[in-house]
Amino acid sequence: MSDYLAKINGIDDLKRLKGSQLKELAAEIREFLLNNISETGGHLASNLGTVELTIALHHYLNSPTDKIIWDVGHQAYTHKILTGRKDCFANLRQKDGLSGYPKCTESPHDIIGAGHSSTSISAAVGLAMARENLNQMGDIYAVIGDGALTGGMAFEALNHAGHIGADINVILNDNEMSISNNVGAISNYLSTLRNDPKLKRVKEDIEFLINKIPRFGNTVSNTVERVKSALKYSFIQGVLFEEFGFNYLGPVDGHNIIELMKHFKQAETIDGPVLLHVITKKGKGYPPAEKNPDRFHGVGAFNIADGSSRKTKSKASYSKIFGETLSRLAAEDKKIAGITAAMPSGTGMEIFAQSFPERYYDVGIAEQHAVTMSTGLARGGMKPVCAIYSTFLQRAYDQVIHDAAIQNLDLTLAVDRAGIVGNDGETHQGLFDYSFLRPIPNLVMMAARDAEQLQHMLFTAVNYKGPAVLRYPRGAAAGDYIPHQIADLKKLEIGKAEELIKVESEMDLTILAIGSTVYPAQKAARILNENGHKTALIDARFVKPLDEEMIIRAIKNSNNVITVEEQVLAGGFSSAVLELAADRGVTLKNIKRIGVGDEFVSQGGMEEMKEEYQLDGRGILENALSLLAPAEEVNKLWPEKKD
Repeated sequence: MSDYLAKINGIDDLKRLKGSQLKELAAEIREFLLNNISETGGHLASNLGTVELTIALHHYLNSPTDKIIWDVGHQAYTHKILTGRKDCFANLRQKDGLSGYPKCTESPHDIIGAGHSSTSISAAVGLAMARENLNQMGDIYAVIGDGALTGGMAFEALNHAGHIGADINVILNDNEMSISNNVGAISNYLSTLRNDPKLKRVKEDIEFLINKIPRFGNTVSNTVERVKSALKYSFIQGVLFEEFGFNYLGPVDGHNIIELMKHFKQAETIDGPVLLHVITKKGKGYPPAEKNPDRFHGVGAFNIADGSSRKTKSKASYSKIFGETLSRLAAEDKKIAGITAAMPSGTGMEIFAQSFPERYYDVGIAEQHAVTMSTGLARGGMKPVCAIYSTFLQRAYDQVIHDAAIQNLDLTLAVDRAGIVGNDGETHQGLFDYSFLRPIPNLVMMAARDAEQLQHMLFTAVNYKGPAVLRYPRGAAAGDYIPHQIADLKKLEIGKAEELIKVESEMDLTILAIGSTVYPAQKAARILNENGHKTALIDARFVKPLDEEMIIRAIKNSNNVITVEEQVLAGGFSSAVLELAADRGVTLKNIKRIGVGDEFVSQGGMEEMKEEYQLDGRGILENALSLLAPAEEVNKLWPEKKD
């Protein structure tokens, strides 16, 4: 094999290659991606699918004067390789390493940072406006996948761009996938364009004939225009985009570099917005990823030979437990429906879908629609359970307030990946949901500490009269997972906390923990009690409503209080405790709040980042002893760095 990649340290090196050399470079980059991602983990299938497209873009354009905006950004690894970051891939998605997404602080070629979908066209329109107002130079290209195109924001941007005639180029990277298979009318429409080779030839013939039809007088002219419109809607590809005001080009083979650059050149000759429809294959060049692109969307370290994971999973994930428990509930209750926004595998909803396809709804990347559709299901008499990652629920905030809470409808929001999520970094951390959901009237919000509690909480939420939120973290569930039958499940008393270590009079310390922080707090409390520090532990279970009486009693009977939450401190669980004490006129003698301060949490392993923010057992112990004992006692009681 050639060794072109070794000589590429920037865009200028790429531009020296021509023709077949570029094709060989693409093969080298695929090998490079496989070798590196198999070690570090990362987004594999999406990046294997955009190698040639990225090479063509950077060979034809002059970045960063010409601006390339990557929607979501999980397909931008080749972009990073070609823009001088090839040698950083050993630290991809590691703490202080190369981000898995475009990041403006990382390179001037990363024009817009991204991690969520459907944003690129809006950013491109804004850049085009700035270019016009400031008399700047450069072309603007937004690369958006067909999955991201299902997001409403993308259509808002298409509508505006067409209305103002923004001089931008939108590349629709059509690989028939987002993370799982795409759904909906847009997906079906693109499939028609993609799969009917006759349409392209017919389009050219019809356009030729239309242009030959003369105009004679108003009556005849109106008739001719109706004929033209009928022909256009019957035969011309891309009519949807053309009705938005875009000039449609394609479809074009997204793995043919020369053909792609010809179309870029054609787009340059057209004034106003252009949409170039590019067909790619997710996972291209690696058979396991081509066969199962959803499984190879985001991967940990794996064996290249067969695609098998190097990590052995010994415990069930919270997402799996959620999916299995929901399925057991739905078997007994015909009103339960499951909704997801293009994340069936990530949320565990695919388990529900296999058993109850008639009550399962994947709405595509459309969190706002998912929540409001759930309210419609609820108003119609169903019991909708809408599973969305915490970071993506941010996109549906108005719907939670306006459509769910104000109307006080019976639905469940299952908030997956809540807390620190690890290597995807700032854009994906689920650290704000306590804060943005807690102020909403009518909402009940609970957080599971382990596999056992998750099952009872889901049962409670589904049967609660009103909107209920169930929060749980990413990864393997704490505690033992024993699947409960419906008869064994119990409704929790709303707003009732649980004393895991009883509050007595004159406690040295009470730890108020919730959700994922309960188990590490329990370890710390046990060590403190074993060493003479009288410590109580309360699992709050509910962020809203709080168990006011238990918490006030604990505060009054404790010389010191620690709150622990895997989320930002501002407006979260600890804020609720402080507000409660202030409202009741109760003085807190000494309080420590453990959580995330006024900052975005960067990428890194989950345990690594929990340790950094003192959310592990040792961190909680250190904070406790800072109130109770000299600093040197920490190493005596907890000699190991990690719990």
